[in-house]
Amino acid sequence: MSSARILLRTLVLAGVAVGLAVPASAVSAQPSVSELTQQINKESEELAKVVESYNRLNEEAKATRAAAEEIDTKLGPLQKELAQAEIEVGQIAITAYKTGGLSTASALLDGTSDTFVHRLGTLDHLARDRQQRLSSFTDTQVTYLAEQEKLQAALAKQDAQVKELADRKKKIEAEIDELMEKREEAYGAASQAGSSYSGPIPSVAGAAGTAVEFAYGAIGKPYVWGSSGPNGYDCSGLTLAAWRAAGKSLPHNAAMQWDRVAKINRGALQPGDLVFYNGLAHIALYVGNGQVIHAPTFGRPVELASVDMMAPYGFGRVT
Repeated sequence: MSSARILLRTLVLAGVAVGLAVPASAVSAQPSVSELTQQINKESEELAKVVESYNRLNEEAKATRAAAEEIDTKLGPLQKELAQAEIEVGQIAITAYKTGGLSTASALLDGTSDTFVHRLGTLDHLARDRQQRLSSFTDTQVTYLAEQEKLQAALAKQDAQVKELADRKKKIEAEIDELMEKREEAYGAASQAGSSYSGPIPSVAGAAGTAVEFAYGAIGKPYVWGSSGPNGYDCSGLTLAAWRAAGKSLPHNAAMQWDRVAKINRGALQPGDLVFYNGLAHIALYVGNGQVIHAPTFGRPVELASVDMMAPYGFGRVT
């Protein structure tokens, strides 16, 4: 074979090799913006569930601590009364001993001790009364101590669960950070900064109007998990804060807020009502005109969005 033909054959084979290499590089191509966004949204939904579970546990732990403090408050005076009753029983026993002894038998035999017998009967009555009080205090103390032990065990379990969720949250946030970095490397940084709202705010009467105005004022503030303001919010923290400004108390958890509100259908929606999403893992405040204000997720500030930003789970009214 001539050297010219050998050269031609080499060039053709090299071209085929290059052509074959193209599909391999396509396989390792960067995911598209849409694919990365989809992954980020999926992780964000999972994060929302973790955050709301964390919030619920904190609410339950708060109630457990309150119950434990109530038991502690009751135990203090009870222990003082118990100590006093023990002292009184002891004093009665000492008095009976001093009054009794050999002189008691003599007095009873010579029949000249009506007053003394009466005193002994009184002492016996007082002793039994104090002993009954002592038994009652002891029984109550045992009950309180058992309840206190049970509450402390529940609190320890809740604290452990909170720590587990906090660790899980950190892991998910790290995964979202990694996805955001990939997105930025491939397509440039996506703006995560929020700006405050400067447009018109709908006029709504009553407490609902106060809640709506508060929510508009929160637009642009960062998403901060476990926070109900004033410098940042998570989803249930925002609705809690908005209605707190209107004088209503809500727990810091979307599912627990669902349990508190009056259920309404979509056609009855009014500004100030709450809209629930993602299996009660997300919540927003309805502000009218088919829009809600919500704290979306990690890396995204409080924003105004369509009520159909995702399929609603249900609707509720704060009463």
